[in-house]
Amino acid sequence: MPNLEIDEIDRKIIAALQSDGKITVNELAETIGLSASPCARRVRLLEQAGIIKGYAAIIDQKKVGLPISAFASIKMERQREDALERFSKAVARWPEVVDCYLMTGQRDYLLRIVVKDLEAYEQFLADKLTRLDGVASIETSFALKQVKRSEVLPIT
Repeated sequence: MPNLEIDEIDRKIIAALQSDGKITVNELAETIGLSASPCARRVRLLEQAGIIKGYAAIIDQKKVGLPISAFASIKMERQREDALERFSKAVARWPEVVDCYLMTGQRDYLLRIVVKDLEAYEQFLADKLTRLDGVASIETSFALKQVKRSEVLPIT
């Protein structure tokens, strides 16, 4: 589907859904000042355009036994397309990696890895990350405290 030009009503819909993804269409329509049918149609168009990619519960990682967030900076031996593609495909299969970014600067990738303890991180390194061809170096930092986390984009 081609890019959808979003207007002020779409922005209100997006803001409301980012705030509460479980809101009903009727509640959403009332919140943004639109009737239910056009509101539902707009939500469907936003979904079809890929602007709304899905809906998910936000889970407290500590309360489910995964208190450790490790940030691994990866330097590749070479930045060849096939090596980058191989790395990306491998990382996509690993549930411990919750975020992965191809970066500019000194490092090629930045990963956020969520695990239950340091031993689990060490196991992840030994069994997965260090076994990937093309990885030249790995630098890891551990988060001491989460100051802010948000899935809400500043759409204005």
